[in-house]
Amino acid sequence: MERLTPDAFRDVLGHFASGITVVAALDEDSGEPVGLACQSFASLSLEPPLVLLCVAKSSTSWPKVRRAGRFGVSILADDQRAVCASVGRSGPDKFRDVQWEPAEGGVVRVAGALATVDCELYAVHEAGDHWIVTARVLALTARDGGEPLLYFRSAYATGEFA
Repeated sequence: MERLTPDAFRDVLGHFASGITVVAALDEDSGEPVGLACQSFASLSLEPPLVLLCVAKSSTSWPKVRRAGRFGVSILADDQRAVCASVGRSGPDKFRDVQWEPAEGGVVRVAGALATVDCELYAVHEAGDHWIVTARVLALTARDGGEPLLYFRSAYATGEFA
């Protein structure tokens, strides 16, 4: 049994493969896209249709997305590692080299994503060093074909899908 340290926690939980998303909205002040890469995303409820995501309290992008009230969740494809790296870094101009499109209500969708989920903020709960965000689903899109961009043991990963 490993001693429960932050490194051990990260290492052991890193054995759970997850998809990677981009959570993004239009900044109310600049009209430019703001967002973050997020691997903690899941469906939550069918009635009403809700999703959840977890965001680090240290995120400087989340307050801008939260203020917008509506945002898009783009589920990244395996060929979008550069998108993840760009949006996942700190600082301005995260979307400079990312193709994106605006949708109704200030939602931002990443071009080429496997799927997009347009959301409206539902509730935010404090949980340790993260926020648990629940959002009502407003619209959905999905493309045919493609494989997901996965994260496994602190690195990008691929899998076999039948």
